[in-house]
Amino acid sequence: MSELSQSDPEIFAVIGREHSRQNDGVELIASENFVSLAVMEAQGSVLTNKYAEGLPGKRYYGGCQFVDQAEDLARRRAMELYNCEWVNVQPHSGASANGAVYLAVLKPGDTLLGLDLSHGGHLTHGSPVNFSGILYDAQFYGVEQSGPLAGRIDMDKLAEKARAIRPKMISIGASAYVRDFDYVRFRQIADEVGALLWMDMAHTAGLIAAGELSDPLPHCHIVTTTTHKTLRGPRGGMILIGKDFDNPFGKVAAKSGRVKKMSELLDSAVFPGMQGGPLMHVIAAKAVAFGEALKPEFKSYAQQVRKNAKAMAEAFISKDYQLVSMGTDNHLVLIDLRNKGISGKKAERVLGEAEITTNKNMVPFDDRSPMVTSGIRLGTPAMTTRGLKEEDFVYLVDLIDRVISNADDEIVITEVRTAVKALCERFPLYGSFDQDS
Repeated sequence: MSELSQSDPEIFAVIGREHSRQNDGVELIASENFVSLAVMEAQGSVLTNKYAEGLPGKRYYGGCQFVDQAEDLARRRAMELYNCEWVNVQPHSGASANGAVYLAVLKPGDTLLGLDLSHGGHLTHGSPVNFSGILYDAQFYGVEQSGPLAGRIDMDKLAEKARAIRPKMISIGASAYVRDFDYVRFRQIADEVGALLWMDMAHTAGLIAAGELSDPLPHCHIVTTTTHKTLRGPRGGMILIGKDFDNPFGKVAAKSGRVKKMSELLDSAVFPGMQGGPLMHVIAAKAVAFGEALKPEFKSYAQQVRKNAKAMAEAFISKDYQLVSMGTDNHLVLIDLRNKGISGKKAERVLGEAEITTNKNMVPFDDRSPMVTSGIRLGTPAMTTRGLKEEDFVYLVDLIDRVISNADDEIVITEVRTAVKALCERFPLYGSFDQDS
């Protein structure tokens, strides 16, 4: 970064400090990961200079012959990765991908049935403070508070709710749900009530691509995702359809009168519906990440992510921590801290002082506010990328427990911070940061 260090030393210094934070600390935020140098190189390329509204071969600007190649590579690789017929790789984020789905499928006031945010759902699945809850009639299902399905979705109750409200679309997907989804049953319910079924696999896309979790594409009409998190690509979004189909709304092509495919409605919803020009440098980085995910090494990585999460969950349970649903199927662990006498907000803060980055998170049936919370959410993707194995995550649980059990003891926090630095030195990330890097 020799140019940046000379032209803008202030931003250069900020990037350097963030580089050190990532290198020297433990990253356990479930939605974060560390991309490869190749992904970063593509994202920092000259493709950032190119405007390319439209799709490959159908642009509104000239000079797109090479960015067309980049987008076609991204699309082909994504379709191979997920064995699907259609993708759009242009969404700037998971939220904008979701917004395009709403625009293509629903009208303002239509009913949506999704997982409650306070039970592990996502902001864009109908939260009243989000456009999805402002523009649409958002109804919710949740998880059970007790019994054999505690922390899990009761599919019979979901079916009853769907019959009662007859939603136009049912959404699956979550930001803090630790179990796999029963896509077959979801589709049966959607078909029974005449709803489209949409899966937001943002958190689990990498695990699904590697065959480590159930595949939603054969069952869901539409699937969206982010391209970071477990997929380990640049920050961005994507929309997929397993098998394309005629749109059920009767929308036709203006000239021929033929019924448009659902993919056509979604393409138009992305551009010009939701966005202007796509970020071609990010799309190139997506192509690189999809290529990486097609390699055998990525499957091994995804398997290790799940092994590490299972080891971490079992270690917490052995120390009398209350885990939502008492375990995990995927990459994350959700901990209810109420029996430990500490809020999620304080736990996040003191763990951060020890260079262990987590996030406070509401747990189902929480009695604290979203800004305080009773829980924390932990994930294994980022530190698995650094090379940590099961025994390392058990050691991390020991360190986390020391901090939470001694949250007001600066000596303990300092000792844990020293241990964290020593651990991270064993698993280097990006090397040194200087003006020549």
